[in-house]
Parts: sequence; structure tokens; C-alpha cells
Amino acid sequence: MNVLGYAAHSSTTDLEAFRFERRDPRANDVTIDILYCGVCHSDVHNARNDWGGAAYPMVPGHEIIGRVSAIGADVTRFKVGDPVGVGCMVDSCQSCFACDDGDEQYCQHGSTYTYNSVDRHDGMPTFGGYSERIVVSDRFVLKLPEGMDLAGAAPLLCAGITTWSPLRHWKVDSSSRVAVVGLGGLGHMGLKLAKALGAHVTLFTRSPGKEQDARRLGADDIVLSTDDAQMAAAAGKFDLIIDTVPYVHGLNPYLPTLAVNGTLVLVGYLGGLEPALQTVPMIMGRKSVAGSLIGGIAETQEMLDFCGEHGITADIEVIDMAAINDAYERMLKSDVKYRFVIDMATLKA
Repeated sequence: MNVLGYAAHSSTTDLEAFRFERRDPRANDVTIDILYCGVCHSDVHNARNDWGGAAYPMVPGHEIIGRVSAIGADVTRFKVGDPVGVGCMVDSCQSCFACDDGDEQYCQHGSTYTYNSVDRHDGMPTFGGYSERIVVSDRFVLKLPEGMDLAGAAPLLCAGITTWSPLRHWKVDSSSRVAVVGLGGLGHMGLKLAKALGAHVTLFTRSPGKEQDARRLGADDIVLSTDDAQMAAAAGKFDLIIDTVPYVHGLNPYLPTLAVNGTLVLVGYLGGLEPALQTVPMIMGRKSVAGSLIGGIAETQEMLDFCGEHGITADIEVIDMAAINDAYERMLKSDVKYRFVIDMATLKA
């Protein structure tokens, strides 16, 4: 099927309107008319080839909300008209130990990503949610809770699950003391979700002006990471620190604030650490530095259902499709609270 979207054609040019072919639906496929698509930091990194491996033309977008417009003959979980979501993956091998455990994001044969990837069945490139519609295997389509705000739900498919997965893996509950480093798209979801799980929640930030907003989003305490006295007062406090900062930064100041057996988990940054980790506080308190990547499909559905029960969606700014290049520049300056979402009805305009 011929589809209109917005694409990057190189690492140095603006995204622009682009027509391309979607694959023909298979028996287990769901065809979705896209209503909203969130704008993630990784969209910028991929479009500009910051991580390498970019294939052009590239249609970004992996925080997709839409309605089912058609289903394959073997599809039973969805019907035409259902509001649904698609996140960062559209397929995996579905047979390795990671997939068997519901961790498709760690597929040992490589997940098929929603864009800038290759369909494992026909070899066609995958194109993302900055487009009119998408065709996805029913196993990778998510149900939206009844009544959930559709635009606000879009960032849950990446920012939401990226912070939810470590909260669940490290078994956060009402007895937990959780800190979030950074208040952006990921960080604001980390505050909301940790608070809804009952944890005592702290924000680490370099910006004194974020206190009021942080408290509105669920923070019980705010610690200025540039204030030595405040950092010293937080020593030994946190069971889990979720670090959402998307660029290289020092981790050593945060390690002393972990409790014994505590873990700092990186969810925002891919790459080498500078300066090197200081191992003394780790060894002396059995503390860990870990990483986490999005979440599996069942875990993502669990997160959506939890958000539906607790009235949680992302704080968003809705934009027209034509504003995407400006939105990329604003996002790199942290000039958004806290996630851009494209109204795809504006695409044809």
C-alpha cells in the first residue's frame, strides 16, 4: 500500500514529506490508521546517524497510537475500530530464551525495530509512525485502556515502558526509595510511575527551577546534584536510581547515595562512561550500575493497564507534522514539557 509520511533522506537534511510502500498485510497482521506519534530523543539520534547504522530514507516514530482499520484472517485479539498502540518493536524471533521469557527487546537474534530495521520475513525496510498508517504483527500491537487520552498515551510506548521496566524488575513498591536523574521525557514518566507504585520518590536535578514541576509530577524530595551538601545528605538513601540523562555524564557522584544493595540503572544514554566508574563505593556496599532497554510486549501491556487504572499519561505538547524539524531543535535544548506528540491528521496539510 502506498503511504504518505515524513522522512529523513540524510543525516544533515531536514525531514520532509515522502511517499513509500508498506508491505502487504499477512494473516496475522493488524493495519492501523495512525492518529498520534510521539517524538523521542532516539528519533533525532537515528535520523542524524549519531549512533551509526542509519538507512535512508528513514521514517522515524515508535510511539504510535492509532485505530485498527483492518485485520488479517488469523487475528482474534483486535477488531476494526479498536484504539491501539505500537512501540519500539514490530517483531522478534519469538523462539529464543529472551523471547520465551517475554523479553523480546533482548531477542538473541535481534528484535525488528519499528523503523530503521529490516523485516525478518521479506527483507523490506521498516518505516515508523511519522506516517498515515502502519502494518504490524498482532503480537506486537497493544490494547489501550478504555477512556485513555490518545495523544497523551503515545509517549507511554517508549518513555513510559523505558522507566516502568526497571521499576518492575527491581520490584519497587511502597517500601522503596527511588530517585530519578533528569527531568525530561523519560524522567517525568519515572516520577509519575514510581509515585503511583507507592515509592518515596526523589528527583536529582542540576536546575533549581524544576522543584515545583517535579513535585506536581510526584517527587517527594528534590536534590540539586551540583550542591555538595545536598548530595552528602542523600548518602546511602536510595534502593534504585533511574538515570534518564541522554548524554555522557559522570555517575560517581550518585553512587554514594545508593543504599547497600542499591542499583543505579541507565536508561537514557548509550556509549562509553566518562570519567571511569569509581569502584570503591560499589564494593563497599554491594552496589550496582546496570542498564535497561524498553520492555517486553507483556510488560508494556501491564504498564498501559496500570496507567489506565491510575489515570497516568504523559505531559505533552501536540504539534503539526510540518513542525517536526523545529521540534527536533527544541527537544535538543530541552524546550518541551515533556514530550512532543505529532497530530497525524495534520500530515496531509
